[in-house]
Amino acid sequence: MTLTRLPGQKPPEDGSTRGGTLRRDVGLLGLLFTGVGSIIGSGWLFGALGTARQAGPAAVLSWLLGGLMIMLIGLAYAELGAMLPMSGGAVRYPHLAFGSFASFTTGWINWLAAASVAPIEVEGALQYATYYVPWLTRTQDGVPVLTGGGLAVAVVFLALFSVINVIGIKVFEKANTFLVWWKLLIILLVVVAFLGTAFHPENFHSHGFAPNGLSGIVTSIATAGVVFSYFGFRQGVDLAGESKNPRRNVPIAVIGSIIITMVIYIGLQVAFIGALPSDLLGKGWSALDFTNAFGPLAALATLLGLPWLATLLYADAVVSPADTGLIYTTVTSRLSYAMAKNGNAPQQLGKLSSRGVPWTSIILTFVTGLVFFMPFPGWQKMVGFITSATVLSFGSGPLVVAALRRRIPDQERPFRLPGGDIIPFLAFYSSNLIVFWTGWNTGWKLFVAILLGFLLFLVQRLRQRTNEQRLDLRAGMWVIPWLAGLALLSWLGPFDGGHGIIAFGWAFPVIAVFSLGVYALAVRFALPDDSVRESLTKVATEHENHAG
Repeated sequence: MTLTRLPGQKPPEDGSTRGGTLRRDVGLLGLLFTGVGSIIGSGWLFGALGTARQAGPAAVLSWLLGGLMIMLIGLAYAELGAMLPMSGGAVRYPHLAFGSFASFTTGWINWLAAASVAPIEVEGALQYATYYVPWLTRTQDGVPVLTGGGLAVAVVFLALFSVINVIGIKVFEKANTFLVWWKLLIILLVVVAFLGTAFHPENFHSHGFAPNGLSGIVTSIATAGVVFSYFGFRQGVDLAGESKNPRRNVPIAVIGSIIITMVIYIGLQVAFIGALPSDLLGKGWSALDFTNAFGPLAALATLLGLPWLATLLYADAVVSPADTGLIYTTVTSRLSYAMAKNGNAPQQLGKLSSRGVPWTSIILTFVTGLVFFMPFPGWQKMVGFITSATVLSFGSGPLVVAALRRRIPDQERPFRLPGGDIIPFLAFYSSNLIVFWTGWNTGWKLFVAILLGFLLFLVQRLRQRTNEQRLDLRAGMWVIPWLAGLALLSWLGPFDGGHGIIAFGWAFPVIAVFSLGVYALAVRFALPDDSVRESLTKVATEHENHAG
């Protein structure tokens, strides 16, 4: 049995749609570059140093292992994005498989993570811009934070991102493609310049290849900027509803963006370690630091006698985060748009302008970004929250893949993962491991934010008390043991404030058994076949009504 044609599967020949529906203006290169541009933000400017401090030369393995874990998760979303191309898909997929309660929970986590990225990228850009404009930031508790003038400039940046998005997705694609070419050029230039100017092979073994062992490698994946630097691969899925040929473009964009950035990051880490002057390693890798510098890569370029490269890096430190902020403004507005379509957010957020953009959601994204500046006025103050929220948001995708394979096995899947449940389970296991490695001091703040989301969900349900939308608690019953279990495991674990009751080595089988239990619950209690098919039909009808 083949289901009703789904949105995005056969877009108009010219890639456009009538007013009142999302436009399909994003081509393959635009979708791929949306992923690459979103991944390459502020993280790579700090990641090489932070990872080397924790893992030593084995930092190369951190980038490889972290990239492979993200690839597993990305593969799951590639199957979903090609099969069900819709804007804000990361939020809407759980609704199709698990109903209202699960979709709100995962959507809330997704939205929190995405909404905080544009502000942190603006903060990263302005922190580096302080090299030119000293009044943008000041030091508070040992870290740079925005001044009053810096906050005003940050507001202008967020407003500019919003204006570009309101004008339309086509303008966004053109601006982003240019900026991504710039970012790729700068990173490749850094790698070539470092390798060509100084390379010391002894740096890879003179002070130990992995001074902190496997623990240092995996901890750096979660806390030193590795995973943070890979965030953004899913943007090709969230913008699938605005792609000209999503069945082909989405898998290429998701997988391609991860592979491209993985190769770049590993090359950058090798060049960084090899170019370090030996005197900087006298006190070991954990003490590696640069003085009187705004960023490690620019500082190393200066030490190597490459002032022109340092200047380019300071310039790129403004451009790269700003581009990622632009992308996340787009994606965050699509997530709130999708939550409105799920019935888990005010319906006003699902309204489109004549240009086919969710203008109310864009305004909400702008206002929320301003709110994030208050408790998190600097890059270092916000990065931990974003990391834990984003990696947790990855977990629902593999579960949706497993559930929909059983509920709608006959649905056409232009891209299908081989090996049955192996890749979806490993993807879910990987996301849980990364949350666990992030540690308790970061994790508890996220779990408190999730509890706040449950209160908002209750308020939304009370406002819709005359609405006949199902709550679907049975289908979403896996959510509570998943989140509560991860909170407990983080508290018991050995990382960043945990009590160390679960030793490092035992964590791997414990998290595996826990992940398997939640995975089985989700598959067992997913919505019945008829409910899934009914939801898919509604999505297709909604799309046809917009197009008509």
